[in-house]
Amino acid sequence: MKVLDFPLIKITICFTIGILTAYYWQPDLFLVNCTILTALFSFTASYFFSGKRNKYIVVFTVNTYLLSFLIGCLTLLYHTESLQKTNYANCKEVFEKPQSITLCLREKLKGNDYHDRYIALVRKIENHNYSGRIIINIQKDSLPNPLIIGNIIRLKTTFQNNPSPKNPNQFDYSKYLKDKQIYAQVYSTKSEINLHNVIKKDIWYYTAKLHSRIVRNLTENHFNTSEMNVALALILGQRQEISPDIIQDYQYSGATHILSVSGLHVGFIMLFITFILKPIGNTRKGSFIKLIAIVISLIIFAVISGLSPCVLRSVVMFSFLAIGNHLRRNGNTYHTLLVSILLILLFEPYFLFDIGFQLSYLALFFILWLQPILKSVWNPKNIILINIWNVLTVSFAAQIGTLPLCLYYFHQFPGLFFVTNIVIIPILSLIMIVGIVVMILAVFNIAPLFLIQILEKSIYLLNKIIHFVASFDSFVIRDISFNNYYLFGFYLFITFTIIWIKKPTYLKLTGLLVSIIILQLSFLFTKKSIQSQQEIVVYNMKKKTIISRRNGENVTFYCSNDFLKKTSENNILNSYLVGNFSTLKKQEKIKNTLYFNNKKIFIIDSTGIYQKKFQPDILLLIQSPKINLDRILKSLHPKIIIADASNSYSIQKYWKATCLKQKIPFHATNEKGFYKLFN
Repeated sequence: MKVLDFPLIKITICFTIGILTAYYWQPDLFLVNCTILTALFSFTASYFFSGKRNKYIVVFTVNTYLLSFLIGCLTLLYHTESLQKTNYANCKEVFEKPQSITLCLREKLKGNDYHDRYIALVRKIENHNYSGRIIINIQKDSLPNPLIIGNIIRLKTTFQNNPSPKNPNQFDYSKYLKDKQIYAQVYSTKSEINLHNVIKKDIWYYTAKLHSRIVRNLTENHFNTSEMNVALALILGQRQEISPDIIQDYQYSGATHILSVSGLHVGFIMLFITFILKPIGNTRKGSFIKLIAIVISLIIFAVISGLSPCVLRSVVMFSFLAIGNHLRRNGNTYHTLLVSILLILLFEPYFLFDIGFQLSYLALFFILWLQPILKSVWNPKNIILINIWNVLTVSFAAQIGTLPLCLYYFHQFPGLFFVTNIVIIPILSLIMIVGIVVMILAVFNIAPLFLIQILEKSIYLLNKIIHFVASFDSFVIRDISFNNYYLFGFYLFITFTIIWIKKPTYLKLTGLLVSIIILQLSFLFTKKSIQSQQEIVVYNMKKKTIISRRNGENVTFYCSNDFLKKTSENNILNSYLVGNFSTLKKQEKIKNTLYFNNKKIFIIDSTGIYQKKFQPDILLLIQSPKINLDRILKSLHPKIIIADASNSYSIQKYWKATCLKQKIPFHATNEKGFYKLFN
């Protein structure tokens, strides 16, 4: 059976396209509502007519897919909380001056050196009911943190918009939070917070309390802190306390995915439950009992793990796969997989833009599709070789399916991923089985010491293996330039290659050759586009001045002497080089004058020296020069003033007021981000 012959698959595709359209186009909600009512009327009419005359079946089919598309648009718009009048994003006053706020703590995030961080739900602003998710940053001090999930707190503060990237090609944290319906942040000290006597006891309160109880009981049994933090990540999805060094080791070894509870962990649980229930026969009744047991076990695991989005996604995905296996229909696995996507996106359409969601489904899809082909290449007889070959083929199938997306998002590739997976899968299996038992028993404070020690030593061994693999630094390929043209071209090539390998035909070979041509065109188009570009960028870097000039693929950095030695280690500059398919041609000291496309740029540094006869188009102020800006503006007549982050805030405030008075544009990089001049 062809997958696309299943009608619900086409409906899912149209629904997904509708979500994408609403996300990037952002149509008016009233317009979509009117259109969907018209489409619903047309759908109903075509349904009745298609029953009487076959020629209306095509019209009914088109109306079905159109309605699915519009429902996708509407679903995303209704889940966009900023469009709701009661959302705090529509309260302008709270962003302008301090207001009395009531919040309820929902989830603890990974803190930093200065703040404990939580996701909170807004309940009231100045006694008016509001809603929405917000991040609250609470300053750390020597006093113990009395806050728990479910606390209702009051404070007087101003909401701050999420920071946008201040330098080119940086990760857009503001967009990331916006996709999670978080539009602002709050900063506070413990002394400014008033705790309400009542605690909101919902499912998140009880799961957080459950986690606290587990941690307390494991600590009392002298579970090593470093290993316990990894155990909490592997079993409960709590990554907040893992050290950056351990995370880096997992990244370089290609094992980052095991630190986030996802499809791999839920798949282990599903296989473990299936193994336990193996004595039950495969009769209709026995199969149904197995299905119920698997689904209930997955739901319990989701609750224990704190109902995080990644766990819920994986639980829904594998629940549908279990249902598909129970029904035993040909091709049903693909159908249930895509139907689970439809169900998840109906309730959370913004999951479509979540990297974890994309990688999980791509990995599982390619395991189902590609792994049988790879497995058939070799048929070993030895049971050990069979298991190793199965792990290898599953790993390669998942890696091939997710590789273009990983390169697009992370721009690096761990070359030893297959070695890592072969070694850690047996250990991870033991950790998952023992870990779940230990966590459940720790809730009741009856976890045996020998089980705790087995779990601790297993994680210690896992960390050592991961660290050893990660130490082969030369196998980690970093700074790989990859854009959306490459992404489309590579997935087209991979898809047609697999289709042709499964059953070679002339038509499929033609499709493969066309995909190769499209991939080559993506390379050529990108190269031509990059070579035709020229630009100068003034970066935003605290207490430092960095300027880059790019001519096609060649980049020159202008910076101070002490910074030249550290350029290769600078993430901001590396991000720019990778994002623009460029290479560092040379590094130079900052000059007083630069020329770009017949425009003159003059730089005044801490010396405050300038040429009165020089008439620049752009005046760049760096390193807090002691100057009379009024006099300089009258003398040099620049068209725009740029001030980078090497200047003090108080001086920039004065300059901004002066430019406003003189009606000259003023661009401060610490306020507006980097400044770019391009052809």
